[in-house]
Amino acid sequence: MTAENPKHPKNSQNTPAHSVDEDAPVVVRLSTTVDAPLATVWALHTDIGSWADWNTDIDSVDFDGPLAPGASFRWLTHGLDITSTIREVVPGERIVWGGPAHGIEGVHVWTFEENCEAATGERTVTVRTEESWAGAPIEERPEEMREALRQSLDSWLSRLRSEAERRG
Repeated sequence: MTAENPKHPKNSQNTPAHSVDEDAPVVVRLSTTVDAPLATVWALHTDIGSWADWNTDIDSVDFDGPLAPGASFRWLTHGLDITSTIREVVPGERIVWGGPAHGIEGVHVWTFEENCEAATGERTVTVRTEESWAGAPIEERPEEMREALRQSLDSWLSRLRSEAERRG
């Protein structure tokens, strides 16, 4: 038996709610560098109600806030109707959400790190995303689902980078 850390409540897979499920059949990790201020990247990404305005993979989002743990949002993407609950928010650094959808338990972690080039003073942001999927639909076709998730996250990062740099 392991002791629970009160700062990291457990999800249904018995893993910290603020982390991906490392035991899930599908875990994808990707990152990109964005040539825009951290404030711009963070504001764009955490304006959940406006995702469909710049991410064409998202059909609609219903979110009234606040951007805080326990708040939920409903979104349509890739033909899936998903309700996600925000699990953690560290302003300017990290946001985590997750929940069940169509038999899949997903946990999505995003981190943002500002970088400064010593020689030029140029500032960029490294955006990292990691997501885990577990559940019967994933167990039936893990490789296919892993590739679908990888493509989805790659597209999201690309659109986030493009829009943040356009606004930057």
